[in-house]
Amino acid sequence: MSLSVLIVDYGAGNLRSVTRAVARSGARPIVTDKPDDLMSADAVILPGVGSAADTMDKLIARSLDQPLREYILSGRPFLGICMGLQALFDFSAEGGGQKCLGILPGTVHHFDLENFKVPHMGWNTVEWLQDHPVIEGIPKGAYFYFVHSFFAEPQDKRVILGQTSYGVTFPSVISADNVFATQFHPEKSADLGLALYSNFVSWASGPGYFSGAGKGGDN
Repeated sequence: MSLSVLIVDYGAGNLRSVTRAVARSGARPIVTDKPDDLMSADAVILPGVGSAADTMDKLIARSLDQPLREYILSGRPFLGICMGLQALFDFSAEGGGQKCLGILPGTVHHFDLENFKVPHMGWNTVEWLQDHPVIEGIPKGAYFYFVHSFFAEPQDKRVILGQTSYGVTFPSVISADNVFATQFHPEKSADLGLALYSNFVSWASGPGYFSGAGKGGDN
């Protein structure tokens, strides 16, 4: 039986490309906006485009915010993409300030750059700071596709798995136990992005995960 990967549909996000990428990885993608589906999922992906306020408003309007917190805190595998990374933190400065999911302590800040265009849009490199099964076979300095104006600043720097430079050096990949999240869009990042999805599916299918038995992340 293939892994079922639930892709959260809250009215935003690159759902079609994410769905195709998950299917190519050999897993079974399920796109849903039903809160009850979260607790029976083998793995969950929260894709994201747009603002923090819009994201949180839509999650709350669909009663997805608390089930998402409960799912992540249950220790099962989670992948956040772009806004799906930023939403994990306590607070975003976007739009005058927005409370987020509060899974990880930290704040999301705007790029305050004089000589760089904002949003940060296009291909850029990621430097790995730690090893992780989801980045296995992906070289240091690999290029991925970014579109964002804000970046996360975790309180605990140990959760920073990869970083990218664009006027400032910012966390572009976060890992904490069962949570893995990217500021870039792997589904728009050609072969290496697809490799990351395949690695996530393999990781989520491993011992302690597919059986639904607690945390199994390697950090």
